[in-house]
Amino acid sequence: MTASSLGVGIIGCGVISEIYLKRAQTFPQIDVKAVADLNPNAARIRAEAFNVDALTVDALLARDDIDIILNLTIPAAHMDVSMAAVNAGKHVYSEKPLTGTAADARALLSLAAQRGVRVGCAPDTFLGGSHQTARALIDQGKIGTPLAGTATLMLPGHERWHPNPDFYYVRDGGGPLLDMGPYYITAMVNMLGPVSRVSGMGRSSRTTRVIESGPRKGQEIPVTTPTHITGVMEFTSGALVQITTSFDVEAHRHTPLEVYGSEGTLLVPDPNRFDGTVALYRRGEDWQDMPMTHGYGDDNYRGIGIADMADAILNNRPHRASGKLALHVLDVMESLLTATLEQRTIAIQSHCDRPDGLAPNLSVGQIHA
Repeated sequence: MTASSLGVGIIGCGVISEIYLKRAQTFPQIDVKAVADLNPNAARIRAEAFNVDALTVDALLARDDIDIILNLTIPAAHMDVSMAAVNAGKHVYSEKPLTGTAADARALLSLAAQRGVRVGCAPDTFLGGSHQTARALIDQGKIGTPLAGTATLMLPGHERWHPNPDFYYVRDGGGPLLDMGPYYITAMVNMLGPVSRVSGMGRSSRTTRVIESGPRKGQEIPVTTPTHITGVMEFTSGALVQITTSFDVEAHRHTPLEVYGSEGTLLVPDPNRFDGTVALYRRGEDWQDMPMTHGYGDDNYRGIGIADMADAILNNRPHRASGKLALHVLDVMESLLTATLEQRTIAIQSHCDRPDGLAPNLSVGQIHA
């Protein structure tokens, strides 16, 4: 650990680890020291490609020069790995979801508070240029008071392209909401603040799906979770946002995110990306594509969240992609699913502060200017 950066150890060397390792070189706030994976060959490949050490998980957790564990394991392992990191006295930043359940997330955050370490979690795409630009336009009053909105993810289903899509269709952790909801809900919390209550309805269009690619092509898999979920999120600000996530829709023309205000409307691009064009309509004017006013909107900057967390630790300030934010988003998703299954409205028990916005026009590598 130096005065300007924190050492990082990565546990989980799957596909997504490559972009994190690449982007770690962008941010001077973090310095990747080592990687680990249950598959030693996967760790060795990443270590050789990025000139870091390949270790066992236990050896990595024991390293004194590693301050933050970047947890890139499969979702089912997030809780165990993050708890091990916290018990080792390390800060931890996890890929989404933070844990499998909101109850587990609360336990993780409670232990972290006891140990005096921080927890962070993806997605960090809300820190991208397009979403920070949209947030700034809302804060500047360009659409007046935000009143409502929509969040829309609709596609035919992952069996079209994924060779092993089984886990997308199981009751425990599957379905379109848990798959991609973190991006959409986090983006809305970034713009509008926390959610106070939700309601929802849903259905499964089919009891089985047929895999359409790979060695299992033609095999049927069971569906045990709703595959089309429509809900309403009421924000503490009073805004009402309709959210629809579906694996049942062949095509549509909805913008991923829209925010409706008393004086205008914002169209906001894909929350799974850092780039895209924000469009603004104001009463009495034509639609305008807005110039991007914030950095990190020209490429894939996954890893900005852990870099911001390191900078926050070094400068004793809150970090933006926080464990409390991730818990709140997980709580909202769980509550939407429960509301769907039980056909009722549910008050959200968790709360988080709206994360601070980034300063405009940051240079690549800068975080807190």
